[in-house]
Amino acid sequence: MIVFDLKCGGQGHVFEAWFGSSADYEAQQARGLIACPVCGDAAVTKAVMAPAVAAKGNRRAVAPRPDTPAPAASGVDMAKMQALVEAVAKAQQKLLADSTWVGRDFADQARAMHYGEQDRASIHGEVAPAEAKALIAEGVEVAPLPLPVVPPHAKN
Repeated sequence: MIVFDLKCGGQGHVFEAWFGSSADYEAQQARGLIACPVCGDAAVTKAVMAPAVAAKGNRRAVAPRPDTPAPAASGVDMAKMQALVEAVAKAQQKLLADSTWVGRDFADQARAMHYGEQDRASIHGEVAPAEAKALIAEGVEVAPLPLPVVPPHAKN
């Protein structure tokens, strides 16, 4: 697995994404499958990130001195941030409890419900950013989920 910091072109949101390899990232990027989780922008590029360099095997990491204060998180209250993420996760879980996973059939089923060809129901699934924009342009009511969802067939 490899992790990249990615940045959307529209708003400049920086986010972290995991891939099986650099080739997986390139393939998903070429197919338009990567989008900003905040604004949905598909114009995503790799952001500048610090490399993870391990210490040599014959050297010990230098532990900070006990009297050295820990660096501040630049004014961010991490406890409040954690509570906010947990609240969003709980709200999303509650919302999805009454929703049906339709996977890659999401666009077709959402359109069928919109045009009255299928009974309306709460569904969630996968759709490429360009297809999501097309649904919105047609007036189909869709919204991105704030947090990623693991498909039911992929759960252990």
